[in-house]
Amino acid sequence: MNLAFQLSQIEARVLGCLVEKETTTPDYYPLSLNALTAACNQKSNREPVMTLDEATVAQAIDSLNEKGLAYPISSSESRVRKYAHRLQEVFNFDRREMAVLCVLLLRGPQTPGELRGRTERMYKFDDLEAVESSLHHLMERDPPLVTRLPRLPGTKETRYVHLLAGDAAAWEAATVTEQPAPARGSTQERIEKLEAQVQVLERQVEDLTNQLADFRKQFE
Repeated sequence: MNLAFQLSQIEARVLGCLVEKETTTPDYYPLSLNALTAACNQKSNREPVMTLDEATVAQAIDSLNEKGLAYPISSSESRVRKYAHRLQEVFNFDRREMAVLCVLLLRGPQTPGELRGRTERMYKFDDLEAVESSLHHLMERDPPLVTRLPRLPGTKETRYVHLLAGDAAAWEAATVTEQPAPARGSTQERIEKLEAQVQVLERQVEDLTNQLADFRKQFE
């Protein structure tokens, strides 16, 4: 199997949102253009945060439709056109692979620990080994859909990134540019390691807070 397409950053966001909402809010899926735009512009569970207008999202949907990854749905019950994805049909993913790829599409490079926490609303992995197993299945596809990134200085966990938007060269370049390696064993190295751990914990707290807020909205 050869990928006959390469997603833009906006197309990856749109596709990831369709996959996410199909699982987390099935009563509102497929999504209208307005709902899809709002999902793309969420400030939670998105990295980076985007500010897209409906015209830009509609253009991305048209491109995804041409690539066979999304399609419009018209219904006699509603005059509003809605949109759905074809990721399952194209790649025959199981629920675990769909959840992992969805988070990678929405949030960029992730460690197995981050993926386990952030996929919980779509699929509850028993442990990190289960997450890593799904990552390896995605890496072993022909062509591979996921790859590893070099470890950041002062960190132990490996990050993974999807390849639906091309190879990982851009991510690797960003890693080198944004994270210069300190002298081994230096105070700066220890500080950066602690800062990285704090950032992971902050993101996990943010995710839990957002999940609780979403849960409460169901009863308002």
